Amino acid sequence: MPSVKLYFTALLTAVRAGEFVLPRAVIPPPVAANASIYTDCANAAWPPSGVGKELVPQAPSEELKEMLKEIDPANIEAYIKKLVSFGTRHTLSIQNSTTRGIGAARDWIYSEFSKFADKSEGRMTASIQSYTQGVASRIPFPVKISNVLATIKGSTSPDRVYVISGHYDSRVTDVLDYTSDAPGANDDASGTALVMELARILATRQPASTIILAAVSGEEQNLYGSTFLAQTLKNASTNVEAMLNNDIVGSSTGDRGQRDPFTVRVFAQGPPPSESAATAARRLQIGGENDSPARNLARLSAEVAANDATGMGIAIVYRLDRFLRGGDHTPFLQAGYPAVRYTEPNEDFAHQHQDVRTENGTVYGDLIEFVDVEYTARVARVNLATLWSLSQAPGMPRNVTIDTSVLDNDTRLRWRVSEEAEGYEVVWRATTAPLWTNVLEVGKVGEVRVPLSKDNVIFGVRAVGKNGYRSPAVFPFPPPS
Repeated sequence: MPSVKLYFTALLTAVRAGEFVLPRAVIPPPVAANASIYTDCANAAWPPSGVGKELVPQAPSEELKEMLKEIDPANIEAYIKKLVSFGTRHTLSIQNSTTRGIGAARDWIYSEFSKFADKSEGRMTASIQSYTQGVASRIPFPVKISNVLATIKGSTSPDRVYVISGHYDSRVTDVLDYTSDAPGANDDASGTALVMELARILATRQPASTIILAAVSGEEQNLYGSTFLAQTLKNASTNVEAMLNNDIVGSSTGDRGQRDPFTVRVFAQGPPPSESAATAARRLQIGGENDSPARNLARLSAEVAANDATGMGIAIVYRLDRFLRGGDHTPFLQAGYPAVRYTEPNEDFAHQHQDVRTENGTVYGDLIEFVDVEYTARVARVNLATLWSLSQAPGMPRNVTIDTSVLDNDTRLRWRVSEEAEGYEVVWRATTAPLWTNVLEVGKVGEVRVPLSKDNVIFGVRAVGKNGYRSPAVFPFPPPS
């Protein structure tokens, strides 16, 4: 396996000898590495009191390394085979059979989540969240949509929630064909199996924050299950700080035979769709279009999960999803929650949304023989490293602002201090850099003065816990007038 490095936005591609390789990240040189910082905006005295340093990616803890080792490709394969065995998992398929259709798949996932919960000493609960969807787009008759959830209550910050999902429904060529076999091995039994394996491992742990592991339905019809889940959480004023969607994570081989088995794409949207027109306009004015909560979530994932412990690199793609396509993270973004999508680097469309058949020697259909469970296991490690790092860190800083009342070459940042944070860090990078390059440790304060011009770099503020885990960075806006 090649040495693992951080990957970033796939701006360039190369097609050499039939192989497509996503570009590796090149960390730009430090910006003003000798920059200093004032930790008191009002009373600080010249000269500077500290020195920033080049940002080093967060190394996984020993506890996290042990958890990553527990991810078992054999388990993932067994979950996928079982899901495929139900024939079809189309959202409109039969729901009262124990052996075929989406109802049988739903009940089996729930039984597995319940088994995991039995070993959690009461921390995990399994549930089925259902509603009846009336006639609508791709829904010709009323149908029950069911999400299967495994919820682990946080031990110290239960009101802070992280969601991870895969969709367990499947389809063939005709989106309304709910009787033909639709194995859906990659799309998206692979994502569902990943979520189930993480549920098995996390059931025996004590995350600081609440984690919801979701197998959602209705994705192929119009994201109905994930929309219902996101709106239910929103209506309950749930503080969802991140949502990780896994959809088509079962193979690294594309339709030309190109392979990149040690990369996963993470799609991260720019300006949040939930922002007001005024906020969106201000974001564009101050150059914050690449610093949405989703993109800073993707940067956090790259920092904590692209390493030798996962065996993977992460290619951040600055898009909502594949071109003109979407997934179950979309309703969470619309609800105002940071959300990203993980997807394999090279898709093979002969094995997605296809009737199972053979034509001119080509086998069509989303069959398990085209799934690489070792690859899916590595993607699972990326998710676990990201999810655990998020759940163990303090929440993201709130009310992060950048002072524009003084016209000089310093930058003054303020935020609300949280009880759960041990301290804070200011991070920055060049405006053209994809990842944070520099960091300044400022302690448990709510304001800093940095002798760097806000004209020249992008700033962020992140919280640090006693355990060393860090939240995603928050991009500062000018305070309201």
